[in-house]
Order: sequence, then C-alpha cells, then structure tokens
Amino acid sequence: MQNPTDTEIKDILLNSKRIAVVGLSNNPNRTSYTVSEAMQNAGYTIIPVNPNADKVLGEKAVARLQDIEGHVDIVNVFRRSEFLPEVAKDAVEIGTDVFWAQLGVANAEAYDYLQEQQVTTVMDRCIKVEHTKVT
Repeated sequence: MQNPTDTEIKDILLNSKRIAVVGLSNNPNRTSYTVSEAMQNAGYTIIPVNPNADKVLGEKAVARLQDIEGHVDIVNVFRRSEFLPEVAKDAVEIGTDVFWAQLGVANAEAYDYLQEQQVTTVMDRCIKVEHTKVT
C-alpha cells in the first residue's frame, strides 16, 4: 500500500471542502470527535456518518454514506481495519474523490479495490496531522 506523496496530500486538503466522517462519535473524548472538530474549525464541512447519533458537532448525522446529498470530497474513516472493504464499496458507490483511513487503520483488500476504482487512497495517516503540515 502506497499513500499519495506529501505534495498530493497537500493538494487534496487544499482543494477539498466536504468530509464525510464514518464512525464519528458524539463523545468529545474520542479521537474521531477531536480530529473532526479541528477540521471543522479549519473550515471544512463535516458530515457525521453514525447510525447511533442524531447530531455531532452541530451537524445532522446520517446512518450511511448513501444517505448524504451532494458530492463528498473525502470519506474519512474511524472504523476498525476489518470494516474498510465494506466502507470502501460504499465510498465508491457515492463517487467520493478520496478515501482516507485514520492513523492505525489500513486494509490491503480495501486498498486494492479502491485502486481498481481509481479512488485516491490514504491509509494509516491522521487527516488533522496532515492538515497542520499545509497550513
């Protein structure tokens, strides 16, 4: 698995506006919450994808990616690695530009599928950390 270069990641972050966050918790102590809050504060639109939440970070949550209206630039995933193939299929179905699995999350099957579908793929990297490098 090969992530995009730092330059490509910078381009992704500078040109993306809407981030769907799969597994975004409404618990402020969870990493998904703090990372998404930081990205929201940096000007990104955050779409929480969590079937067990009504609202997170002031945004209406959806149960699944297919429930989102409009284009999603980045699907950012806070789920365990074994769930990535399923989430990757959903991300391809909605036509996202970038599939981003958070730090500690990677799956070769999902990566290979996303490459076949020509979806830019980042795995095992924190979007918040990468964002601090470009600002």
